[in-house]
Amino acid sequence: MLWFESNDLHRHLRVTPSLSDRSGLRAALRAARRRLSPKQRDAIAQSIAQHVGASTCFTPGRRIGLYLATPEEIPTTPLLELAEERGCQVYLPRIVDYRARSMRFVHPSGLWRRNRYGIIEPLGHESLPARWLDCIFLPAIGVDPRGARLGHGAGYYDRALAFRRWRRTWRGPRLIAILADTQRVPHVPEQPYDIRCDAIVTESGLVATDRSAA
Repeated sequence: MLWFESNDLHRHLRVTPSLSDRSGLRAALRAARRRLSPKQRDAIAQSIAQHVGASTCFTPGRRIGLYLATPEEIPTTPLLELAEERGCQVYLPRIVDYRARSMRFVHPSGLWRRNRYGIIEPLGHESLPARWLDCIFLPAIGVDPRGARLGHGAGYYDRALAFRRWRRTWRGPRLIAILADTQRVPHVPEQPYDIRCDAIVTESGLVATDRSAA
């Protein structure tokens, strides 16, 4: 599977944003994602679960960070169900401090709440900081070949994963972005605090990124 070249990206998105403009790129990619029908989103979600299931991500006992997708995102229900079937310990993000933009990963207890962004979060007391998870699946609006990820802009994941910037050697957790093929772009402009992904998974497969690239 190839990454979109700039002209292909512009033609697919039907806009011509500057690729150095994060806000313009984010808006264009969100618009493209919204054009996916519910049936297309569900099909992509099923393909993603199949690719993850064929990998070593969901071995029994592993601590997996996932999230509950919004209606605009690719559904994560197939992945959640697969992780539970494989005997993984699933943890979902919960915001603990809006001012500091801080979150932790919580093991669902069957009780839920909707946060100020309208996202459903688990209640419960069993939580872990991100560093203790084996694998974390991240929402993404766009990702480039280096693993540079464009999120929604609030920075919760980048703060939770900030420890990754100080490590000389990679020790996990493995970071995998979930997105559709149409959200793969040639370049995402980075900020100093951005954390790159180790891999992405789309309807076409699970592939490693080149995090060493400049």
